[in-house]
Amino acid sequence: MTVFKFLRFIGIALFYKLDLFFNSNIYVRFLSYLLFPLRIFKSGTKSENLRRALEVAGPIFVKFGQMLSTRRDLLPTDIANELAKLQDKVPPFTFRETKIILNEAYPEGYEKIFRHISDQPVASASVAQVYLGELMDGSKVAIKILRPNIEEQVKNNIKLLKWIAGLLKILWSEGKRLKPVEVVNEFEKHTKSELNLLLEAGHCEHLGENFKDKKLLIVPKVYWDFCHEKVMVMEAMDGIPISQIEVLKKNKIDLVKLSENGVTIFFTQVFRDGFFHADMHPGNIQVAKDGRYVAMDFGIMGTLNEEDKYYLAKNFVCFFNRDYRGVAQAHLDSNWVPSDTSVDEFENAIRAVCEPIFNKPLKEISFGKLLIRLFQTSRQFNMEIQPQLTMLQKTLLNVEGLGRELNPDLDLWKTARPFLEKWLKEQLGIKYFIKSLKKDFPKWLNIIKNLPHYEELKNQQVDLSNQLAKQELSNARHKINNNYLKWIIVVFFILMCIQLFIIIFLF
Repeated sequence: MTVFKFLRFIGIALFYKLDLFFNSNIYVRFLSYLLFPLRIFKSGTKSENLRRALEVAGPIFVKFGQMLSTRRDLLPTDIANELAKLQDKVPPFTFRETKIILNEAYPEGYEKIFRHISDQPVASASVAQVYLGELMDGSKVAIKILRPNIEEQVKNNIKLLKWIAGLLKILWSEGKRLKPVEVVNEFEKHTKSELNLLLEAGHCEHLGENFKDKKLLIVPKVYWDFCHEKVMVMEAMDGIPISQIEVLKKNKIDLVKLSENGVTIFFTQVFRDGFFHADMHPGNIQVAKDGRYVAMDFGIMGTLNEEDKYYLAKNFVCFFNRDYRGVAQAHLDSNWVPSDTSVDEFENAIRAVCEPIFNKPLKEISFGKLLIRLFQTSRQFNMEIQPQLTMLQKTLLNVEGLGRELNPDLDLWKTARPFLEKWLKEQLGIKYFIKSLKKDFPKWLNIIKNLPHYEELKNQQVDLSNQLAKQELSNARHKINNNYLKWIIVVFFILMCIQLFIIIFLF
């Protein structure tokens, strides 16, 4: 089956002239010449044709294209911009199929769980679709349900993508640098996480716990008793889609404050919590009537460890102070680039890329594009871009885009700088030291408890010395035996030569 899908994709690729991406290969160039008469009237740029080919290939390829559009550290700008236009256009599956999935999740019958479920979904995407409903206690809920047989479809399509990635690595001169196989593996990891709705429910609960005060962000409540790997039940949200700016204005929502709050929420997730919503496109964000944000869809989340957070904050502060030496040193300190990297060369490369950006007013500077430029420069110094940093860069671009749609004069740095500087001071302060000590104390106590006593260590050392002595004696004996064997072989060889000499000359 995968073979036929592979051949179908090759046909789509040739129809949309994707072979022109690889015209440095002599065999592909020859094929392009042969196909020229058949495609003479086929118009469009290479990036447009790539987008169209992915749309024709199917939903998983569209999803893959959407993920690729975030890898601006790898792709040319025109291709990344074109792939960003890809949208899920998947027809919803029928309510009859929905009933089958619900009855599999609830063996006693879904009618005993839900008083009512709408016949038509309110949202439909490549992996799942969402219905509105009501529990028996009257709670209004949103019910997310995976598509029928989606696991098998994803598995087959990932296999197909790996075949294509392998082919690209062979045919494309850029194949080794862009690492297509690794990109597909990253996509597989994220897609698999979306196929388990219990995992998504956990993400939702985690984010909700981080923002339990609900001052800036509302996260739906998860109804764990009714959640299943294929069904997620959460509180229904009644917000205004953030893309409907005119509706927001009619509800007298302060757009300037809303844009600044969006930046604050993002930096709080990243630097306070190290856990952030990594799919913040307009379809996943609503605004409550009182101006608070409402988060939706928790399939893709990013995480950062303490070192990542510290060095990201340090990088941002150094950037906007034009301290390029500090940026280069932060990369080395965090082991993002090899330890033998020249700080001077790296500093000059960063300066050459970033200085033209800072000639603009701060409100026109894009944090996300700055990160992209940094990643592109760092790749020249063998920096391996970690998946969490790619997700961060993508999310930052989304946050900036949304913020500047709400408020074209948004100065991201003005909002972010106080937050970052305060956070960095806290990391170096006595409070953070005490907090770290409290956090790590049980771990060190457990290590100390498990340390052997002096007598045990002494006995172990004696045992080890005896074992080493025995091993050395054994090795010496083996060496003597090997020497004996060598002499026996030499003597045997001499005797054979003497015997051969006697046979030849005496007989």
